[in-house]
Amino acid sequence: MKSIWFKDVQLSDLPQPFPGTMMEHLGILITEVGPDFLRGTMPVDNRTHQPFGLLHGGASVTLAETLGSFGALLVIDDSKQFCVGQEINANHIRGVREGLVTGTARPYYIGKTSQIWGIEIKNEKDQMACVSRLTMAIRDQPAK
Repeated sequence: MKSIWFKDVQLSDLPQPFPGTMMEHLGILITEVGPDFLRGTMPVDNRTHQPFGLLHGGASVTLAETLGSFGALLVIDDSKQFCVGQEINANHIRGVREGLVTGTARPYYIGKTSQIWGIEIKNEKDQMACVSRLTMAIRDQPAK
């Protein structure tokens, strides 16, 4: 399968855990870059729990937006364009109390001015915990 990425991307190219970001705070790591997907994990612990001990829906959305945004960035020439999130939604399907959740982001649509990404988040038993759809706006870099 031909890669969708603008340039060759290796996991080692990504400066994880992206110090000083929400990714670092929540323990989000990108774990795999495939030819048409990006995969990452997030721990389910006190940083990502809601008051009843379940994975907070906002944490799931954060993982989804992180993966979809990275994917969107990797398919454009970032010397000419940049991406910003425009809309995200999520359906929370199954509660998760502990362990790691794994998100996989794949594009539904890659256009000149917008992209749509689907993100599936699963628990350690490979059961669906959340599905999300992210719309990214693609903009030209400002003239220097």
